[in-house]
Order: sequence, then structure tokens, then C-alpha cells
Amino acid sequence: MKLRSLTTLAAISVTILFAWKMLRAPQEQPRRPRRRAAPSSSNTSSRSRPGALTATDACSSADSRAHEAVNQLFQPVNLTLEQLVRHKLSEGRRVTCRLLGVILEETTPEELQNHVTVRPSAVEVLLEIAKFCDVYLMERVLDDETEEKVLSSLSEAGLFANGALIKDKVLFCSTENGRTSFVRQLEPDWHIDTSPEIVHQLARFIKYQLHISPQQPERIASNIFSSPSLEQYFGGLDQR
Repeated sequence: MKLRSLTTLAAISVTILFAWKMLRAPQEQPRRPRRRAAPSSSNTSSRSRPGALTATDACSSADSRAHEAVNQLFQPVNLTLEQLVRHKLSEGRRVTCRLLGVILEETTPEELQNHVTVRPSAVEVLLEIAKFCDVYLMERVLDDETEEKVLSSLSEAGLFANGALIKDKVLFCSTENGRTSFVRQLEPDWHIDTSPEIVHQLARFIKYQLHISPQQPERIASNIFSSPSLEQYFGGLDQR
């Protein structure tokens, strides 16, 4: 009886202990799927570390740099007269040029008998051309006295100073055909003239020509360019 009492007491103790542990253990709740909230721009920014760029900021920065690069690419560039001359002449090495209407204000041989007027702005361009080109000037005159007037005026304008141009390379003739013959013999890379007839005749023989004309003549060949003056042709790249 004593043994049975002890066994019963032990069983009751175990039952009580088991029940007490069951009551203390937290009841496990069924898991619910977690809803993932879409991150807002403010949340994203708050979670970013200081100095870090978000994807939107990075794209915006890249677009800004690309736009700036394009603007710089198409931004007008201020070129020097020397750079413009080299560009327009396409690295030509020999140039022939008539005087009347190009270097001189006068347009006919008859006017030269009375006065010779050198265009200062044309002289500036011609001196730049002479820095890297072999330049020949030519004109039709009516007498020897006019030749001396022309040479004297060119010298006073500074064209022969420091060997920029050479007097022996100023050629005179008595006919228009004589000027055409000079150009054919010299075979320049460029010829500059005001006569449409001579420009047309030389189109097949000269690599490039510049036709100086107050009007905008119809372009008769791909190797012939036109401009109202020598200075204006070398004044900007958009006229080429």
C-alpha cells in the first residue's frame, strides 16, 4: 500500500509538471504571407548611405553630361585668320590671283592709269596666304607706266616687306588670254579671279578656283567657289 501511494504521488507530480510546461509555452500562430510594400522615393533616399547616387540620380547625371558634351561639340569655335586660310585652301601650296577687283579697288585697266588703290583688308588675307603658299599676282595693264604704279602701291601696302611676296612674281600682260596662259603654265592649286569667262575656261585644268563676284553666280563646277570678296570668303567656314 505504501509503494502504491508513492507511485500514485509520482504520477500526479509528473502530470502537474507536464501541464505546467504546456501552459508556459507560447502558442504558435499560423504564418501569414508578408506583404511587400513598394519602396517610395523618400524611403529609398532615407535608406541610402550619405553620398550614394540612386539609379534615377545616376541616369539624370549621365544625361546632363551627354547634353553638355553635345553643346560643346556644336559650339561655335573662334578660329584665327591663319586657321581659316589653311582650311579654305585645303592645304594648297601654289596660288595665282588677279589684282583688279580682288586686291585692288579698281576693276578695269583704264582705272589703273589714273590711280591704284590697295584694299587693306585684302592685303591682310593675302599675307596670310603667302605664309605657306607660293603666290603669284597678275593683271592686264595698258602701258609700262601703269605697271610701275601698281608695283609701287603694292610695296607701300607692305606686300613685299620681309619677303612675304616677291616683285618678280607680279606678272603683267596686255590681254585676258595672257592671264589665262600664265595660270595654265604655273599650274596652281588655286586661282582667284573676277572674270567668269576665265574661270570657266580654267575649270578643267585648275584644281580649285575662287570666283570673286558681287552677285552670287550659278556654280558651274564643283571645284569653283564664289564670294563677294577675298576677305569675306576667308571670314567664315560656312561660305565654303
